[in-house]
Amino acid sequence: MLRPSSISELAEAIGTARASGQRLELRGGGSKAGIGQQRETTILSMQGFAGVIDYDPPELVLTAGAATPLAEIEALLAAQGQMLAFDPYDHGRLFGSAEAATLGGVIAAGVSGSRRLSAGAVRDHFLGFRAVSGRGEAFIGGAKVVKNVTGYDLPKLMANSWGRLAALTEVTLKVLPRPRASATIVLPGLSDEAAILAMAQAMGSQAEVAAAAHVPAALCNPALTALRLEGFAPSVQARTQMLLALFKPQGPDVLLEADSAALWDGIRHAAPLAGEGTLWRINVPPTAGAQVTQPLAAMGAYWLYDWAGGLIWLQLPPGADGLAVRAAASAAGGHAVLVRGDGGGLPILHPESPGVAALSARVKAAFDPDGILDPHRFG
Repeated sequence: MLRPSSISELAEAIGTARASGQRLELRGGGSKAGIGQQRETTILSMQGFAGVIDYDPPELVLTAGAATPLAEIEALLAAQGQMLAFDPYDHGRLFGSAEAATLGGVIAAGVSGSRRLSAGAVRDHFLGFRAVSGRGEAFIGGAKVVKNVTGYDLPKLMANSWGRLAALTEVTLKVLPRPRASATIVLPGLSDEAAILAMAQAMGSQAEVAAAAHVPAALCNPALTALRLEGFAPSVQARTQMLLALFKPQGPDVLLEADSAALWDGIRHAAPLAGEGTLWRINVPPTAGAQVTQPLAAMGAYWLYDWAGGLIWLQLPPGADGLAVRAAASAAGGHAVLVRGDGGGLPILHPESPGVAALSARVKAAFDPDGILDPHRFG
């Protein structure tokens, strides 16, 4: 394991690896170390790049080392009544550990939780960074200001790149005030199809729903469809009454605050699917959720829906055919990422179309021409 503690040491480590043809696997807190095909490789620890560098609450901007623990950042922001609006989660909990995620790790993996539906993805809040490319060259992307339109938007390129283009050392994000009040309305006993329709109705209403999810009866008895509202207390109360009236035939209820917090924490971490099965994260158009899951039910699949049906967490028994998952996702116009398990040797990332794959290859060649930062587990 290599442990650089400065940008110059990091650049030297990557440059040496490039010269010798050695491949490196970037690792911060190790929360995603269990993802993909596990093969022998050299670990490049990023732990030397941790700590808050600059935080200006009035300006809603935070800069920190990429290896700063996510839990530390969230605690710091909460003390100032602020938050990471893209609602990141810790992959470590999917593998039986917790509080291992780092700020750079959630950016590199494009980790966005339930609030992504209304607040946007991690890339929408990622302003700037410092990094070292696979060429062994240090460079800067973006800026430490919200209104930045100069040059290429490199932060959006780095978000969800899985560390295959560059090693992030410092990141700057836009943060937002925490909601003054929130409420969760639940609809019990709906089928998948009825729940997806109800979530679409809620999103199309004037209630300004912040998050919408559905846990089927196989995981929760009865099935539970959850709609979250956030904002100032009078507004939340008015919009709660709006949804209670809209869904009166379904027998809606309002959760207590503690129950609401536990429910949403479990949904964004796919807690009902904790276990040893193969776990997939599938993105599809919201109305196509049931189209993806129903054909997989005969294979012993369990699932839950987030993002009003646009995100499916799906678990299959060990050894189940992952090609069926990829086929179902593709048929619905979506894609499937393998999060836990081997998936029958399938690559963890969904295969790209020929045109997109050619573009990705050119981008990869620009930042890491020798594939130094592309460990075999992504193959």
